[in-house]
Amino acid sequence: MREFKLAQPQTLEQITSMPEDKSSFLMAGGTDLLDEIKNEVISPSVVIDLKSIPDLAYINETNEGILIGAMTRVAELAENAAIRSYYTVLHEAALSLATPQLRNMGTIGGNLCQRPRCWYYRDPQVQCRKKGGSRCYASRGRNRYHAILGGGICHIVFPSDLAPALISLGARITIATADGDKHMPLEEFYTLPRENVQKENILKPNEILKEIDIPLAKNGMNSTYLKLKERGTWDFAVVSAAVSGTIAGNTFSDISIVMGGVAPIPWRLKSAEQALLGKAATEDLVKRVAKDAFKDARPLEENAYKIELAATVVTHAVLSLIQGSKS
Repeated sequence: MREFKLAQPQTLEQITSMPEDKSSFLMAGGTDLLDEIKNEVISPSVVIDLKSIPDLAYINETNEGILIGAMTRVAELAENAAIRSYYTVLHEAALSLATPQLRNMGTIGGNLCQRPRCWYYRDPQVQCRKKGGSRCYASRGRNRYHAILGGGICHIVFPSDLAPALISLGARITIATADGDKHMPLEEFYTLPRENVQKENILKPNEILKEIDIPLAKNGMNSTYLKLKERGTWDFAVVSAAVSGTIAGNTFSDISIVMGGVAPIPWRLKSAEQALLGKAATEDLVKRVAKDAFKDARPLEENAYKIELAATVVTHAVLSLIQGSKS
């Protein structure tokens, strides 16, 4: 492991005003970044420790929803009473993440900005497209856990559990930049490989994810996060679904379905949402809609099983909201 300097700024402005340096890396909780450094995936000259900046960790209730600082620990997110009561999908996603020890270290901002777990990307001996090479080795290699949607030139899947949950809730984010704060829906934060194969989000050098804003939960809103993983202990999702919606009887007046584990970004099933809105959501309809949602999937040699698995996860998640509304 190459030696690096540790910078401990006291304000966000100190970071956003720094000269651009591609060998400098931001560190939130450090659980992902330090893993990349130890495995020699990256070799930073400077690591910028965000923990030295005060007032970036908080969960504040407002009249319009909840504001969450990007340095808030995942454990605090999982334990918060308001999130547990009104935003079940986020509570469940936070609890599904890693182990208690890692949830006490990892931050919400770090989770939303983490790098992919593709074993070719994580191998320091492999120069794949994501690291500036000319090939995606997963396309003709071992690809059991890779993307079935949105891949193309790079077949990673985005590993965050919190991102699908937050997108399903309509969360917005604040990004600190040299020109002031920038606000946008979290859904627009992520980019597909065809837009920039070496990045997963739109952050520019010296820009920082600062805050997450979750809108006030509507009356009658319910939500859930269903995650399938290969190991009984902590693991990343093979397939996951975050579903949030407002339902009366078995009819949705609004619904959002966001997948994890199937694409290089959190993947929203907008066609499935439209097919369920305003209709009597019978079990047969939900199954048919879930199956149709993956008709354009492009599996690789080893991961076609994900198509049926993803449709099943969506079906169970949506039906659980319908059943919950009747209890």
